[in-house]
Amino acid sequence: MYDLAIGDRTYSSWSLRGWLLFVKFGIPVRVRTGRLYSPDFSRLMAEFAPARMVPAMRVPEGYVVAETLAIAETLAERHPEAGLWPEDAEARASARWLCSEMHAGFTNLRNDCAMNLAKSYSESAPRPEVLADVARIEALWTHARARHGADGPWLFGRYTAADAFFAPVAARIAGYNLPVEAQAAAYVSAHLADPAFRRWRAMGWAEHFEQSFYRKPYPERPWPGPEAMAARACDGPSVNAECPYSGKPVTHFLEAGGRVFGFCNAFCRDKTLADPEAWPQFMVIYRS
Repeated sequence: MYDLAIGDRTYSSWSLRGWLLFVKFGIPVRVRTGRLYSPDFSRLMAEFAPARMVPAMRVPEGYVVAETLAIAETLAERHPEAGLWPEDAEARASARWLCSEMHAGFTNLRNDCAMNLAKSYSESAPRPEVLADVARIEALWTHARARHGADGPWLFGRYTAADAFFAPVAARIAGYNLPVEAQAAAYVSAHLADPAFRRWRAMGWAEHFEQSFYRKPYPERPWPGPEAMAARACDGPSVNAECPYSGKPVTHFLEAGGRVFGFCNAFCRDKTLADPEAWPQFMVIYRS
């Protein structure tokens, strides 16, 4: 089993990339979390030394690999059947190119528009340098879609590592309402609607922690992704005796669709409250 070190889900864009490289390609992983900018983060990094930043993974043999490019290539080597990279040689080279440029560039976008999955702004007054980064990203997306993406909503048709790398960019464009053309807007929407992305965002909400310095002084708007099903915390009893995620006895409850459902702890309940339809295990009992 792999272990993956991540930071706060709401804010850590690099952690999101690393997690998607496992979840979107069906590679089992245990997640280890640490609060950014706190002694808890130092504790986590000590467990993954000599890595200094998240994400970092420990492979089953026990050694550590840091940096998302290295993680992607290591997983692709170890799990060729998972299909992290496109099958076609030209497409595969282009996907690596896009990931490398994402990994090394777009510092104005990163600095001005830090990922914050808890907020979206109707207007963020982007500087020209930020708009230039977005235009370059659009050019890369257009190139990939035109050459290789005709068979699906993603850059290379089906989901690849390149899409995992650009998921936080999509979140920034959505969160800060940055102007993009229709094709790029559709690609951003594909990320916001992706069930794995929605689960990550829901888990961030369930952590109930705000890094206040990520908040910007811009007018806010509702998150532009799919609207979550209505649900609320409540008391039991519930229609289910076991948590849909762990199978443990239920202790925390929510109401949705006129029925009460139970979970084994507050986090399981709250991640479901945030976006019930993102969780297949919950929807099985909801639809039963």
